[in-house]
Amino acid sequence: MKNFLVHDDKTRAEMLESIGLKSAEDLFKQIPANARVENFGFEKPLSELEVQKKIKALAKKNKTDVISFLGGGVYNKFIPACISQIANRFEFLTAYTPYQAEISQGTLQVMYEFQTMMCRLTGMDIANATVYDGATACAEAMLMAVRIQKRDKVLVSKKLNPEYLRVIKTYAWAGGIEVELFEEIPSAAKDYACVLIQNPDFYGEITEITKPEDTLLIVCTDISSLSILKPPAEYGADIVAGDIQGLGIPVSFGGPHAGIIACKEKYMRQMPGRFAGRTVDKDGNQAFTLTIQTREQHIRREKATSNICSNQALTGLCAAVYLSVTGEKGFRQTGYLSAKNAHKLFEKLSEIGIKTLNKNFYNEFVIEVGNADEFLAKLKSNNIIGGLKLDDKRILVAATEMISDEDIDLYIKSLL
Repeated sequence: MKNFLVHDDKTRAEMLESIGLKSAEDLFKQIPANARVENFGFEKPLSELEVQKKIKALAKKNKTDVISFLGGGVYNKFIPACISQIANRFEFLTAYTPYQAEISQGTLQVMYEFQTMMCRLTGMDIANATVYDGATACAEAMLMAVRIQKRDKVLVSKKLNPEYLRVIKTYAWAGGIEVELFEEIPSAAKDYACVLIQNPDFYGEITEITKPEDTLLIVCTDISSLSILKPPAEYGADIVAGDIQGLGIPVSFGGPHAGIIACKEKYMRQMPGRFAGRTVDKDGNQAFTLTIQTREQHIRREKATSNICSNQALTGLCAAVYLSVTGEKGFRQTGYLSAKNAHKLFEKLSEIGIKTLNKNFYNEFVIEVGNADEFLAKLKSNNIIGGLKLDDKRILVAATEMISDEDIDLYIKSLL
């Protein structure tokens, strides 16, 4: 490790002497002894070969060859092989923030193309180049509405993803915002900054939405569902928040994710994140640059409208490549196959007497069983993850284009 140490012993001794200390340990004397961790329990050092063997042995404990019907915000979707090849190119695989447009044209163009795709899918006028995930997208959209409306109360659907709701409540608590939950969309909400709904909701149900009067409508959506569902703009959304995990992003035990926010043009100055714009240079050639916001939006907290200071640009790149290589027809086909498989499983479960709780859904639905643990254990014995347990009796079941007819038949056979 010596080659990786910045300073040699002589330099460190000179630095300590300059501040009147004899050793690095003296830097930590102010920390009480009972607050220090003396032993981290690390194993003895290993060689690179030994580390590789150990990591491979640990990796084999992960069961990855399963048939998955999990949903609830994370979906097992087909990922074209070219995505990882492009995303891992050194030009893109960087934490660099492209302020210097003259050396960042490729990254900026990807951001611009991604934003354009998100606008086409949502029907909104402008989209940012991602935020951290769907949860922070919802929370930041709520803060946007509070600033725009100058009201400190918001209405949020009870059928929102519970993880998203927890993040929203945390943001609201810190900002002195009152969050009220609702079952049915109100017809008017003049005292509230916004009405925030999820469509399809966390339980898979597609909701018929009429925009409430006198407030902003925020629609949270899984962007991959817009392959076959109406864009939120068509039913009155002012702001759209969403997650793009279903667009070429692996499940990977829960991450990574990326969220987006899109809105009507008149609200764009209140939107957090980064924006790439297209223009021409002095020679009349096409050029891309960060736009709309000042640099201070990202590096000076007191000047920013949000603490979202960066984004998930690499994940956004994966989504842009995914949409490019699948194309409009292919993207629509993935949505159609997901819905087809989910509805086929729904019908077969109903036929064998399993109670299904949805009426109108896209690719996931809720079933009610006598004992959720026993139900899922039966499926697990046949290498099937049968769904996401909601409580002792309810399970959220999802299907994507990765599910085959044979998988559905095995699911039913395992229960008989």
